[in-house]
Amino acid sequence: MEGAHDDLERKWRLGVVSYLNAKPLIEGLDADDSLELTFAVPAQLPALLDAGVVDAALVPVIDLIHRSRAWRIVSDACIGCDGETLTVRVFSRVPPESIHKLHADGDSHTSVALARIIWKELYGHRLEVVSFLGTETVEEGEGILLIGDKVVGNTLAEYDVETDLGSAWKSLTSLPFVFAVWASQRESDITSLALKLSRARDAGVKSAASIAEVYGPGLGWPVAMAKRYLTTRLRFMLGPRERLGMARFLELARSNDLVDAGEELVFA
Repeated sequence: MEGAHDDLERKWRLGVVSYLNAKPLIEGLDADDSLELTFAVPAQLPALLDAGVVDAALVPVIDLIHRSRAWRIVSDACIGCDGETLTVRVFSRVPPESIHKLHADGDSHTSVALARIIWKELYGHRLEVVSFLGTETVEEGEGILLIGDKVVGNTLAEYDVETDLGSAWKSLTSLPFVFAVWASQRESDITSLALKLSRARDAGVKSAASIAEVYGPGLGWPVAMAKRYLTTRLRFMLGPRERLGMARFLELARSNDLVDAGEELVFA
């Protein structure tokens, strides 16, 4: 009983994605005195969890499988899609099958890995992936991967071909795709925090349209598009089909040498 009481009373440090897509997962958490939220782009959150700066974080799925880590998935909340995402896209000046060099936004490790897998499985060749600096000429930028809110306000007018990676994954596997999940160190007892995360997700899904109205414009989103994004494009429940999609993604990541072989997902 004493341990359970300590779990309820402690201050939790939570690593949170700074994009619009995470807002429904953290509805009301900023008003919870037992929580301290740290906002960052997805690719920065694994290091915070590794260093013990946060107790749990919304981490890219690709980062769950690593020999140096002992993480577990601690909630049935997630950021996923079952088709088009709107915000994980490759912009190109050539058809997707002709892209061989991809300039990639490094904010999401999962999206970069997904692009590598899609091009290998759908188009039969490996991508050369380099960092997107924003200074590339049209001739240099054969294809550019952008993620998150920046996709909505992009100024890549010269790149008139768009490939949505959620749609491409659906075509490849017929499964949903999961980009990020809540994770903690395996030895951590975060029972009460996991409950808070599920409750926040439930509240956020119910109020997704109003969340879009409140936060969308400040992040560069037209309100109607933000509402469509949060209410019809994204999935926030890690259900059986989402788990299948996540397992299939990691299977393909292993076969393409993107993650350590032999490592498996661990659920709380």
